[in-house]
Amino acid sequence: MKAMILAAGKGERLRPLTLHTPKPLVRAAGVPLIEYHLRALAAAGFSELVINHAWLGQQIEDHLGDGSRFGVSIRYSPEGEPLETGGGIFKALPLLGDEPFLVVNGDIFTDYAFAQLRKPLAGLAHLVLVDNPEHHLQGDFLLADGQVSDGQGAGERLTYSGLAVLSPQLFEGCEPGAFKLAALLRQAMARGLVSGERHAGRWIDVGTHERLADVERVLQESP
Repeated sequence: MKAMILAAGKGERLRPLTLHTPKPLVRAAGVPLIEYHLRALAAAGFSELVINHAWLGQQIEDHLGDGSRFGVSIRYSPEGEPLETGGGIFKALPLLGDEPFLVVNGDIFTDYAFAQLRKPLAGLAHLVLVDNPEHHLQGDFLLADGQVSDGQGAGERLTYSGLAVLSPQLFEGCEPGAFKLAALLRQAMARGLVSGERHAGRWIDVGTHERLADVERVLQESP
């Protein structure tokens, strides 16, 4: 199974850190955020990675290179202008192949064991959901009996973690350009084709200076 790290965000809320540094290369405990993903993916058996980028993206390529020093092979999908999550993945599909692939947001920090997602996909997508953080108390989707839906009903409304396994078939009929992944997921949910699970472990959406400080604290407390 291949994996894609989404690294095209501009990181405006992390300015001035991101004025001259792409968000995935912002450091936590002295290590660029994206390197935590690379090492975790390699340890989980993922050897072929795709990384998209836009803002200051050449810095990402220059820093990570071909991935060999992390034990992986990296191919890049540069975007002249940001294509949002859906458009960015769609553009990278030729690099990802015909089989389901893991996708992870480059700006999250988590202890989720990526190896758990190396299994057959039933449907078009499998999402990892987390308890709603203070900055997103309304949540995103409903999880009940292993199925994810968008609406009201039995189950608990949770937040999408930015970690999923997607089938290339989810993007059938899409056209090049910028579009959101959430719209495709909702269409698949309406057809009962999105499964999910709840991750009760560590997860931080590193979107602000305060949450970057949270990552620093977690790393300092780790043995």
